[in-house]
Amino acid sequence: MKKDLISMDDLTLDEIKDYLRVAHQVEKLSDDQRYRLLPGKIMAAMFFEPSTRTRLSFEAAMHRLGGNVIGFAEQSATSVSKGESFTDTIHTVENYCDIMVIRHPGEGTARLAAQESVLPVINAGDGSNQHPTQTLLDLYTIEKDLGHISDITVAFVGDLKYSRTVHSLIRALMKFDVRNFILVAPESLRLPKYFMMTDQPDKYRFYETNHLEEAIPKCDILYMTRIQRERFPDLLEYEKVKDSYLLTAAMLADAKPHMRVLHPLPRVNEIAYDVDKTRFAGYFPQARNGVIMRQAILLKHLGVEL
Repeated sequence: MKKDLISMDDLTLDEIKDYLRVAHQVEKLSDDQRYRLLPGKIMAAMFFEPSTRTRLSFEAAMHRLGGNVIGFAEQSATSVSKGESFTDTIHTVENYCDIMVIRHPGEGTARLAAQESVLPVINAGDGSNQHPTQTLLDLYTIEKDLGHISDITVAFVGDLKYSRTVHSLIRALMKFDVRNFILVAPESLRLPKYFMMTDQPDKYRFYETNHLEEAIPKCDILYMTRIQRERFPDLLEYEKVKDSYLLTAAMLADAKPHMRVLHPLPRVNEIAYDVDKTRFAGYFPQARNGVIMRQAILLKHLGVEL
């Protein structure tokens, strides 16, 4: 039976831990050992929406495992622009590859692809819904940086309404029994209330504030996000909030010594460049971890045991 990766909600805690286990194993391998793992396998990178890190890290992951990549980087380069349906595109491309990685602006498109295709489908982001591979690499980064994931306080800053990265990561952290969340966002971009609803309402604490400075000394992970212009139906609303938060090195004076600043990237104007030189900056190693985790994902979904 084929296995897809569509949503963090589909995974048990043990399944998430197994992705982390495989990633740790992959990182220990030599380049030559990795290169012999997926010879002759083909990954289709189907990106109907712009991407730099996700697309390139998946392609690098596949190439470094000895496999090959086909695909496209924008919808205009496909027959969808000629009127072909999404499902017809899926059924066509599955004839040319062994696994499909799909990013699409429409929520639910990755699950639709998984229902239609006989091949494993990996969700590389569907609208403002889910981004499970980013979440897995974030969890891997947190585990490497802090040594553990449970019993930490995580602050999310910026666009908490539309950020699929935030939505997926909060759900996953709750499975690891992370109970304390600080939510820093303007009123119009606050986390939708349904993300805070659980069958154990007294177990989790979601503290909402407009002030970034309030969150910094209290958290173990400071997760910054950009205000996403492409998610706003009204550009005037975007203009009102686009410069809501800017993290500078001076603001980190009272941060815990082990605290890490993470960001799914790209950053626009929410992290000053002087933060890059501090010990707290974890976002470029986080991007590097993307290749390792996505190698682990490809190996698991193509049935390779380490």
